[in-house]
Amino acid sequence: MKIEHLAIWVSDLEATRHFYEHYFDAVCGERYHNPNKNFTSHFLSFDEGSRLELMHKPEITKASDSTEEHLGFIHFALSVGSKEKVDAITEQLRSDGFQIPGEPRTTGDGYYESVIQDPEGNRIEITI
Repeated sequence: MKIEHLAIWVSDLEATRHFYEHYFDAVCGERYHNPNKNFTSHFLSFDEGSRLELMHKPEITKASDSTEEHLGFIHFALSVGSKEKVDAITEQLRSDGFQIPGEPRTTGDGYYESVIQDPEGNRIEITI
């Protein structure tokens, strides 16, 4: 068994798609649009692992402040292969103006990671 994909609602589908393509080498599938449901989405694929579905529906709005912890889905992790890449991508995101809620570090359970926020405020752990 495996997780096939994760899905997140976004307000700006194209900006969020571009973020994952630019920083994490995601490959975007064909844009899907259902005019009857006012729904649009993109599936993003990575070299390995699960896909990420970005979904947009204008009437879906942000429910909470993404800077605070809360019950429910809180983050997903993207493995970039090395400590140096974690550091480099984190610094590039910082210089490009993205939030870094967790600086690069080795966690108590042995992961080397940083925590960043995508353009929609979703938390992403960048790991080895």
